[in-house]
Amino acid sequence: MAFDYVRADRYQELLLPTCMADWLEEGHLAWFVIEVVAKLDTATLHDRHPNDGVGRPAYDPDMMLALLLYAYATGIRFSRRIEAACRTDAAFRVITGGLTPDHATIARFVVDHEAAMAGLFVSGLRLCSAAGLIDLSWVAIDGTKMGADAALRSNRSAEWIRAQVEALIKATKDSETAEPGAPEPGADPLSAAQIRGAKARLARLEQALAVIEAEDAAEAEEVAAKTEHAAEEAAEGRKLRGRKPKDPPAALARARADLAGAEARLRAKTQARAAAAAAGRPIGPEGYGIARAEQARDRAAQALEKATAAAAEAPPPPRKANVTDADSRIMKTRKGFLQGYNAQAAVDANQIVVGQLVSQDTNDVQLLAPMLKTLDEAIAAGVIPDEIDKILADAGYWSDDNAKLARNLLIATLKDWKQRKAAREAGTTTGDPPEGASLLEAMEHRLRTAEGAAAYAKRSSTVEPVFGNGKENRGFTKFRRRGLAAAQSEWAFMSLTQNIAKLFSHWTPGCLDLG
Repeated sequence: MAFDYVRADRYQELLLPTCMADWLEEGHLAWFVIEVVAKLDTATLHDRHPNDGVGRPAYDPDMMLALLLYAYATGIRFSRRIEAACRTDAAFRVITGGLTPDHATIARFVVDHEAAMAGLFVSGLRLCSAAGLIDLSWVAIDGTKMGADAALRSNRSAEWIRAQVEALIKATKDSETAEPGAPEPGADPLSAAQIRGAKARLARLEQALAVIEAEDAAEAEEVAAKTEHAAEEAAEGRKLRGRKPKDPPAALARARADLAGAEARLRAKTQARAAAAAAGRPIGPEGYGIARAEQARDRAAQALEKATAAAAEAPPPPRKANVTDADSRIMKTRKGFLQGYNAQAAVDANQIVVGQLVSQDTNDVQLLAPMLKTLDEAIAAGVIPDEIDKILADAGYWSDDNAKLARNLLIATLKDWKQRKAAREAGTTTGDPPEGASLLEAMEHRLRTAEGAAAYAKRSSTVEPVFGNGKENRGFTKFRRRGLAAAQSEWAFMSLTQNIAKLFSHWTPGCLDLG
């Protein structure tokens, strides 16, 4: 055995009292987090604890915030693991000053300060702006699917939920009215804890049922609006544009409108021919144009018969809601389906998250306008210092309506590899789009210019690493709490830690440069 090992003497008594400041080097992330919290606006965290001397003293909210920020920054989000780290990890002990908040205290802090913690994102963004880190040469917008604290198998139909609600209500009433010591034959009355659990489950079931009923009402309203629009178009004799719906009731309404439109066009042609004959104008061969209109009417009549039969045979759509987290939705990803939310982020050239939100929409096309609104509000409030030069979005956001939202928008009309292939085949362009070009043609023209192609090429390398860092490096793959508001609060806090990580790389120990 070698004689020159540096051996660990675990029983060596310390000659002088220890100072926690000596446990960590000067440039440690924990010191940076403590300094950041001192710069953030945490007044709303303190509002919950009035200085009236009543009750047990609460932990300092600034200390609790620093603890959570450091935990999230190092990929620890579970309150029990944070409590354990406060006992064993030097950085956690420095942040807490040797205190050990209970895991329930940590969890309650997150719940009680849900709105305040979401609002800290703006305060952190101001800090990045003051430090000169925000570069608005371009901003890339994208979304990622985040799992909810709920399983796919927890999606249930309205009939199943109603049966469970009735059973729970009956069991709760029977237990509350049962005389002590006299249970019904073959049945045990629920305990107080079971009654509380039953009431919580009943609330979740009723919330899920309300979601199904609201979606049914929204779909019925949408179908009615489309039917009315189709009827108006048909009355004018115009052909209906767009893809035909697959839902049998909607397809039936479309078939009726198509037949009405075909009949209106046939009448118009017949009347025009009669009017021309009466006026002595040449009308061409007999049946000119009429035969084609009659054929179109016959095809529409046959399509209506098929749609009527399909609607009669089709069962009602099996609409479901999640009985664990009714706000969550089934999201499609490249790896399959998950129960969760659509988390959106707008990221600048320095990979600072300048805008974020969480949505229940399963695709991105409806979320571009809300994301642009968050950016406009940040600019108006002075959080973002300048106007944005270019806004980049992938093909998931493409629609004619979205193309009209802003002049500095570059939205891909095809998936990235298809976009690059189409650009190679069509060649480059210069200048403004030609007059009379459609919105699609104008956008494709701008994407094929040298400036547009160079700008859009930066989209994926701007926003995708932010999602990858959060999911792969920090384990942010699902939300820990249930409900849309809770998910929004946690996503804002995740975005705050992303920005703090960027700020950390520019930090000088002992001095947070605010410009």
